[in-house]
Amino acid sequence: MKEETKNYDIGVIIGRFQIHELHEAHKEMIGEVLKRHEKVILFLGVSPTLSTRRNPLDFRSRKLMIEEAFNKDIIILPINDRKSNKIWSDQVDIKIREVESIGSVVLYGSKDSFIPFYEGKFDTIELVPKSMVSASDVRREISKRVERTKEFRAGVIYSTYNTYPTVHPVIDVAILNEEGTEVLLGRKKDEQLFRFVGGFTDVTDESYEQTVRREAQEETGLSIGDVTYITSTRVDDWRYRSNSERSVMTAFFKAKKVFGQAKANDDIVEVAWHQIYTLRTNDVVGEHERLVIALKENLNL
Repeated sequence: MKEETKNYDIGVIIGRFQIHELHEAHKEMIGEVLKRHEKVILFLGVSPTLSTRRNPLDFRSRKLMIEEAFNKDIIILPINDRKSNKIWSDQVDIKIREVESIGSVVLYGSKDSFIPFYEGKFDTIELVPKSMVSASDVRREISKRVERTKEFRAGVIYSTYNTYPTVHPVIDVAILNEEGTEVLLGRKKDEQLFRFVGGFTDVTDESYEQTVRREAQEETGLSIGDVTYITSTRVDDWRYRSNSERSVMTAFFKAKKVFGQAKANDDIVEVAWHQIYTLRTNDVVGEHERLVIALKENLNL
């Protein structure tokens, strides 16, 4: 890592360091900046989301990791991700001057760093380490291991508690026959009552309507059309009743069968057509009773 520069008063490192321990390339980069400058600021990028695969560690965890590896006077601060490069760059420049109001400044990054996106007023330098290590690859390998230590278990608990409460989006759909007189319901294993077809929204789905079509195909084998939104409601899902930080919200739709032969699939073990007019709330599982009422109101029954 050799790159001669003019004499700057202040060296600024910007990175994420989303890894359980600094690897050699990290140490090489930070060490090089410390050799070049008496005054060093290290900004740790902070995502607005918590506990994702790209950003599994919070600011404090990474700050302590760096302080443990470098027992030197480094000012370590968070720098929040922003919607635009310009806003983020202005934030960087302001924070630097909040810490060091005078002196020349240079910003350091490594390969695939912030440098191409920085639109601020200070100079930048890319430091190329002798060896390249992918933090993403390291995290992926770590995710495959379960350690036999209390520290590992404590880390899992810490991560679980330090994340936002989550509402899981699902869909349910009333699939009507061609005449609109019957609705297709499914039954899951270990359940006596039927339910509307549905499931969780995938991260690859572009809309709830796409989720509806996909779930209908996966669970019944039917192709559907005229997908129409009816209502949304919280679902009393037994899997989340004891979790105050987790809940399920369904978007309820109706649709018409286009073609295909209804056949139970996926986690549905039986499907059957039911007369809508005579369908009662106690014919379905408890969490879908509201949906029966909503469907009948929508159909003016």
